[in-house]
Formats: sequence, C-alpha cells, structure tokens
Amino acid sequence: MSHPKVNVAIVGASGYSGEELLRLLTRHPGVDITTITSRQYDGQPVSEVFPRFGGSGLKFSVPDVAAIAKTAQAAFLALPHGLAAEFAIPLMEAGVKIIDLSADFRLKSLTQYKKYYKEDHPSPALLAASVYGAPERKREAIRKADLIACPGCYPTSIVLPLAPLLKAGLVRAQGIVCSSMSGVSGAGRKVALEYIFPECNESCRPYGVSGHRHLPEIEQELAEQAGLAEVRINFIPHLVPVNRGIHSSIIADAAPGCTMEAVQACWKAAYGNEPFVRILPPGKLADTKNVTLTNTCEFGAVLDPHTGKIILSSAIDNLTKGAAGQAVQCFNIIFGFDEKMSLI
Repeated sequence: MSHPKVNVAIVGASGYSGEELLRLLTRHPGVDITTITSRQYDGQPVSEVFPRFGGSGLKFSVPDVAAIAKTAQAAFLALPHGLAAEFAIPLMEAGVKIIDLSADFRLKSLTQYKKYYKEDHPSPALLAASVYGAPERKREAIRKADLIACPGCYPTSIVLPLAPLLKAGLVRAQGIVCSSMSGVSGAGRKVALEYIFPECNESCRPYGVSGHRHLPEIEQELAEQAGLAEVRINFIPHLVPVNRGIHSSIIADAAPGCTMEAVQACWKAAYGNEPFVRILPPGKLADTKNVTLTNTCEFGAVLDPHTGKIILSSAIDNLTKGAAGQAVQCFNIIFGFDEKMSLI
C-alpha cells in the first residue's frame, strides 16, 4: 500500500536553506509542495530565481498564514531569527506541523534566550513545547512532535561526536574547546561587504569568539547529555572561503579509561545503526569534501598522550545535515516515511 502524499509549504524559500529544501523536497516521492514564499520574489516562477527547479511549475508568493493553513499539512520555516514565531503560532493552531530551521525554538531557557537574542521570547509556551530536532538522539520525541526546532549547523557538528563521550564519562566536561570552520553560505543569501568574493577569497578569519548565538544551544545539549546542570565551553567559529561545509575540531581532556578502543565502542553503541553518521577508523579525521551535498556527519578522533587530550574531528554540510537535510529527516520521522527518503 502506497504512503499518501503530504502537502508541504516552504516559508522563506529563497534563501540558501530554502533552496536546499527545494532541492530535497522536489525529489521526495511523498511530498507535494503547495506553497513557496518570498516577499522579494512574489509572483515570480521559481525558474527565474533558481533555474534548476524550472520543471516544478512553482511560483513564489507572499507568506499568507490562512492560505498556507488551507493547503499544507506541514510547513518548513526557513526564516531569519525572530520571524518564525509569528508564523508558527497561527499555523500550529490550524493543525499544521511545524519544522523550524531558525533559532526561535531551540533554547529551553528564557533567560538564555533573552541574554543571547536581546529580547523576550514571543511564545514561552511554544518554546517549552518544541522538540529539539536531533534525530540520532531524540527520534521518539520527534515522532510525536507538532513543533520541531531544527538544530543549528555548528551545534550539529559538535554535539553529535561529543555528546556520547560526555555521557559515557570518557571526556571531562570542563575545559572543552571547539574550533569550527564554516563555508560562506552559513551567513545566508544576502549582499554584505564581508561576504562578497574579494573579501572572503584567500581569507580565513574567526568571528563571534565570545558570545556567539550558537554557544548556549551547544552547551544546553551537552549538559543534557552529560547529566549536568551546566557545561561551559569555548566556541571559536571561523569563516573560510568555501561555499558550503563545516569542520569542527573539538579538544577535550580525556578522563580515566579513555582509550581509542573505548571511544570507538562508545560511538558505535550510540550511532552504529544510524544512516547519517559515519564513524571513521581510529586516527582518521573528517573532511568536508566527503559530506558536501549529503545529510551525513562524519567524525573521527586522535588521542594525544603528550597532553592527555582527545581531539575530535567532525564534518557536515551546513545546508544539508546542518539545516534542510536534518529538517527533512525530521519530516520523514513525523510522517512515517523511510527516514532516508530523498536524502540518499
């Protein structure tokens, strides 16, 4: 018996994450895309903005909650921070499942939200009800969710390899340093001086090294996995001159009993059956070229006897596993599709 198709809206379909959602959902056999929105491109065929989707027949429209609610069973919100809540609230009231790619519903602490986003949260009740959309760790909660808060790209690359080791007590929670490098698409599809080609090419530079907005999300998820009230880390993001991809180097103090054999066993116990996790052999390190345009996170480790530290190396595609791909993975779980559908 065939699975009935699900009517889907993409709200904010003209950004990089929206484009990636189009790439994945136009080939999804269980999806009918009923609406794609963009205020900038209202009325224009998708073929004029993204020619490769010319055969879809889709047109951009301004976001209209009532119209979306009439035609869509699920809505992907690929909007800038601060805008998702105004669509999520009425759409959920109309019975639409929400998969939000923004940061609006990721943090559980209202205090942390206000500290990092400089404003009160518009819907504390929805914040409490949202499910953090990390399939490898929260699959059953995702299955029953009405509102998914998709993880950020940097947090995905850091939490996936590190969380099981913290939970197992193989690394210490104090003194963790995460140094990450992201392609320019992570900054969004916008015209800004610091992101144009002459500024980014032949350049590697850190930014947001104290107080980056992904920091509390990373710490929240690591503390939960470690069973601690709080975990504090140093997070140092960098911009590098590639279109897409994130590499994270994570340095932590090895706890007693931390051997490469124990690390490999821990990872295999946590992720051995996961379709989108690639555990590298001992001594092998991650490379973004191996994950570009995939929903896979690959990671490996090296134990340094000289310093007693373990160095984790992790790579994802920031637009796929770090955004749209993980969102589609959550969608597949919610609606009972094969989790790998349209992602492999």
